[in-house]
Amino acid sequence: MNTIRTATTVRLTLAAAVVAVAGFAITRFATPTNEPQFETPDGVAPFTTADVGACLTWEIQNGALKNFEQTDCAQKHRFEVSYRENLATYPSSEFGPNAPLPDVTRQAQLREELCRQPTVDYLQGKYDPNGRYSIAPILPPPDAWKNGDRTMLCGLQVTDDNGNLQLTTGRATEQDQARIAQTGECVRVDAAQATHVVACDQPHTYEVTGVVDLAVHFPDHAPSIEEQDAFLKDHCTQVSLDYIGGDDALYNSTLQSFWTTIPVNSWAGGTHTVNCSLIKANPEGGFATLKGSAKGEFLINDAPPPPQPTRNPLRSERPQQ
Repeated sequence: MNTIRTATTVRLTLAAAVVAVAGFAITRFATPTNEPQFETPDGVAPFTTADVGACLTWEIQNGALKNFEQTDCAQKHRFEVSYRENLATYPSSEFGPNAPLPDVTRQAQLREELCRQPTVDYLQGKYDPNGRYSIAPILPPPDAWKNGDRTMLCGLQVTDDNGNLQLTTGRATEQDQARIAQTGECVRVDAAQATHVVACDQPHTYEVTGVVDLAVHFPDHAPSIEEQDAFLKDHCTQVSLDYIGGDDALYNSTLQSFWTTIPVNSWAGGTHTVNCSLIKANPEGGFATLKGSAKGEFLINDAPPPPQPTRNPLRSERPQQ
């Protein structure tokens, strides 16, 4: 979870969505490579040869998954394998020859029972459950399961706010795990405090002005919230000034600079990146609804920003005596 902070110390807790997507009906086998071959006890070949560390991708067409294959992890992919399990060796008859394919509820349980700890180990102990990666299993397609294949792949994936799988690049062990928005994106915070990236012409809560990697500024320790606030107060204000076009533009917008911070457990889990953004606090509490980008014409609670009193010139702009 991240905490939003503004220069006027208004705070909002963000519950980052962690979506687990379980099980797929894979329609094509992976192309065999040099990985070791696996077989189930009854000699049935598994639906994929993908081993730990392999990255997988597929196409989604009209809700169906097609062209399932292994790919270089440096290329775009949807899944990184962290553990491989043969459910035929599960210590019960639950997954015997005539067992049905596990339903979504059972798949979620298998994720916790068999996938979570091996995946955390794969990440060398660094996993932020509130971050961008979720842990999920992939089971064989129904036909392969019916024929006796009990292969289960555990792995890591990135989903959007609606749980849809996203393409990503690079190995998870080499990525920052922060679940953040990108510069120029607008974010709506719903009643459950979950965040959703939306088009800026749609109602939203804040507009992102920058992304800050705090590990660059705190390379030797996990910074406390107080340390983060002290650094980000000035840093994010300047980032927002640069984004919106200077001090006068920010003043006339009536918006406020704000930033997110990282709890110590998320830092230990591999989340080191935060957002700088612009927001508007309502006088009665809570945050205003914005519509449109702060770089152009925009609305605050369905009205344009009120005209601001003319200010005296900044000290640096006053004529020299």
